[in-house]
Amino acid sequence: MGIDIHHTHTVEVGYDEFCGALAARDLQPLWKIARQLMPEVPLPTTQAWLWKWDDVLPLAKRAGELITLERGGDRRVLALANPGLKGLPFTSTTLWGALQYLGPHESAPAHRHTPSAIRFVLTGSGVYTTVNGDACDMEPGDLILTPIWNWHDHNNRSDEPMVWFDGLDLPLLTTLESIFFENHPDQLQPVEGNNLSEQGFAGVGLREMGASSPVAHSPLLRYRRGETERTLEALHRARGGALVSLEYVNPLTGGPAVSTFACEMHRLYPGTRTPTKRKTGSSVYVVFQGSGRSVINGVRFDWGPGDIFVTPSWAGVDHEAYERADLFAISDRPVLQALHLYREEELTEGQEISGTFVPLKGATSAADSSRNEH
Repeated sequence: MGIDIHHTHTVEVGYDEFCGALAARDLQPLWKIARQLMPEVPLPTTQAWLWKWDDVLPLAKRAGELITLERGGDRRVLALANPGLKGLPFTSTTLWGALQYLGPHESAPAHRHTPSAIRFVLTGSGVYTTVNGDACDMEPGDLILTPIWNWHDHNNRSDEPMVWFDGLDLPLLTTLESIFFENHPDQLQPVEGNNLSEQGFAGVGLREMGASSPVAHSPLLRYRRGETERTLEALHRARGGALVSLEYVNPLTGGPAVSTFACEMHRLYPGTRTPTKRKTGSSVYVVFQGSGRSVINGVRFDWGPGDIFVTPSWAGVDHEAYERADLFAISDRPVLQALHLYREEELTEGQEISGTFVPLKGATSAADSSRNEH
């Protein structure tokens, strides 16, 4: 017996009753939501937002005093929750950003999970993260990968705390309903060696013959600040300009260091405002050093060392440094590129500044008429 349309009766009700009947059967009419589902341009729920280091750090320190590291609460993390996402602890619809605090002589126990994670070190020294047996040293400006389903724990051997930025694809995997998590059977995993992943990548443009890469991430787990600094300086000497941008990549494939989000470093030089660009997908920026401002959809965001801000999809964005500044960033670009959804364009004219972001208050104030800049 097949599907029969001829013997099905028509529901004889008025329009309002008809809509009620649809709702009662968990149905929705497309004609009422078509514009919402198919806007002419992206309409992100992620809001442009900024978290000030001076506001967050005291709370991170207090968390270090109040929250003990133990099973069930083994990470002292403050998630950067975007107010546009209705209470979800996510920085954008695809990216999680957070600050993690590890106190002197503390260890955060070993676990693993399917969300991929990176750690960008902001302050502190004498800490290492062990990733599948490889104890990776952590120093300010270093990028450490803790990839999908890799065991990892954090260990502080020093007398001072360390604070780093956590970036994860947790919101994306939440949407895909693909999160798994497991604690290690021991408090800390065995250490097989120190900085082992770096040993195969000592020369630029050279690799071991026959070397292969994991599918989901770079085999290099620690990207040292010194290498990043040398590359930024060399590129600026060769090409000049107000902006130099790098991507942390898999040294064997040239692809992103993490398959689901890009890791980038942007160096801004003072004196010039960058062209206004917009792109699909969101980015989370972490100010490692320097000060300046970014204009996001006409709103001015002033930032300094340790501040973190997020840019929504298809928002007009430009930057200007007051002094030389380094901005680390994560972006969901690799996922959009894999799905053939990534777009980027540069606007022909710079955007006007119509307001200024007010930290904590979640509002903008009218731009000073005497500084109506373009």
